[in-house]
Amino acid sequence: MITIARLTIGETARKRILWVLIILAVAAVALTAWGVSQLVNLAREAGADELSLKLGVSQVLIFIAFQFGFVLAMTAAFLGSPAIAADLESGVAQAMLARPLRRSSYLLGRWVGLAIVVVCYAAASGLLAIAAVSFVSGYTPPNPIVPVMYLAGQALILLTLTIVLSTRLPPIAGGAIAVVAYGMAWLAGVLGHVGQAIGTNGLVGVSDLGRILFPTDTLWQGVIYGLEPSIVLNAIGQEQIARGNPFFAAAPPDLAQVAWAAAWVVLALGLAIGMLRRREL
Repeated sequence: MITIARLTIGETARKRILWVLIILAVAAVALTAWGVSQLVNLAREAGADELSLKLGVSQVLIFIAFQFGFVLAMTAAFLGSPAIAADLESGVAQAMLARPLRRSSYLLGRWVGLAIVVVCYAAASGLLAIAAVSFVSGYTPPNPIVPVMYLAGQALILLTLTIVLSTRLPPIAGGAIAVVAYGMAWLAGVLGHVGQAIGTNGLVGVSDLGRILFPTDTLWQGVIYGLEPSIVLNAIGQEQIARGNPFFAAAPPDLAQVAWAAAWVVLALGLAIGMLRRREL
């Protein structure tokens, strides 16, 4: 498994798509830093108070994290969807599995290698963006590591889903389904926020069901909460209208929700192993 993981990391590093994503992330961070610096300068010239500045910058950071979440989803889809499917189509998997190599070790090795790449990419890009915004605005989230960890967790869930799908579906189909599932999970979370604001239990139920089936929105709430300044939470955290804002979180995900997200990954990997074992090579 370790050998497969190491080979997967080397193979991924040689792909042009990864380097394109890295260049785009650096360019996006530079553009963001410039835009935030202009925003802060204009706001201070207009006499904005520090609470307004912190709220504005934190909302910009949350929106950046939202956009970057979709970039991570696409990254996980591009890397994970061909991980097994391409090897099965090309005959590489047949040659490798003909040796004394268990299918579970092969699949887990692929997942571990890609997980390391995705987590490192998420952590480096996320921390770089937070550092750049902090440098030009003076605002740093209470704990910058926490939202980055939640973002990486989202990417791992997407990666795991694509690995499951790659045991049965072509790469393009598996990647498309994973990205659509991510978008639907976020939409279910938005409906839950709206349901809380207007007191509709049905919409809240849809959100809860979405977080059970595909818990990326659970971790997204952790990203939002980790990027919000504590002074903003204290000022508007109890307002009902704030709870209807999909870019506001009054509290982080509880331990049970985070534990389910971790268990979901384990169960999904078990499903992928079972599907690969039953696959005719």
